[in-house]
Amino acid sequence: MNAARRWAKRAAVLIAVLVAMAAAALWLGNELATRKMQRTVDIAVQGVPFRSASDSAALERGRYLFASRGCVDCHGAQANGRVFLDDGKGMRIAGPNISPGPGSVVAGYTPVDWVRAIRHGVSRGGRPLMVMPSEDYNRLTDDDLASLVAYLRFKEPASGAGAVVELPLPVRAFYGFGLMHDAAAKIDHAKPPEQPVPESVTVKHGAYVANMCLGCHGARLAGGKIPGGPPEWPAASNLTPGDGSAMVRYPDAEALLALFKTGKRPDGTAVKVMPFESLREMNDTDVRALHLFLKSLPSGSQS
Repeated sequence: MNAARRWAKRAAVLIAVLVAMAAAALWLGNELATRKMQRTVDIAVQGVPFRSASDSAALERGRYLFASRGCVDCHGAQANGRVFLDDGKGMRIAGPNISPGPGSVVAGYTPVDWVRAIRHGVSRGGRPLMVMPSEDYNRLTDDDLASLVAYLRFKEPASGAGAVVELPLPVRAFYGFGLMHDAAAKIDHAKPPEQPVPESVTVKHGAYVANMCLGCHGARLAGGKIPGGPPEWPAASNLTPGDGSAMVRYPDAEALLALFKTGKRPDGTAVKVMPFESLREMNDTDVRALHLFLKSLPSGSQS
């Protein structure tokens, strides 16, 4: 009996020590996360000149990019911001108002400020823009970036507010300890912008379109856990050919077009986490080029 009590006492002490260590790790991770969020990211940025309100081609291209490249999913159809993730467990994220209306976070932005935010994930003050997937937009050509900015600068103003980034303590600790990264930490800030390629059904144009997939599917498009996503989110699919590839379901471009339009796999099951509000707006050329590019990738394994 005495031996049993001794073992019970030791077990209780061990549990208490483990709980204390976990609490200390969470506290330290949270402190490190706060420092990382408040760090200054010093990068050399060259602005892309503004387009005029009379440049109808740029405005239309910008409208298409905003609608089809994921912007609308976070910032809303009016670009005035919206809550796009609220799991009821402490994770709540809202994109800010980037229209010309009241409460806009881009009021007074210069060409340099726009480039810094879109391509590099860094605010006008030099801090990392949390949850902004700039790794998806870092490769935008100067023409496309200028068109997107023109659309946002001259669109109808709408009222909104700033970003909301509320992360549960474990997620903040993961970020603090470097187990997940913001876009500013993942981007090669010295890499020059992408050079324009003709919009056609080619592997090269498909590679340009595929940049919008990097934030979730990874730099190699091999899939894996989506950084910063809620625990219940499924892993991003492996888009490279070979074992475990999701692309076996989409042998031709028509199948991929159907997925983007409906949000459903060929067997009728719904895909839970993809930006279909944007994907359904992609034109046939972009989707067909993307399919061609994904089929050309070397085999990879899901990470």
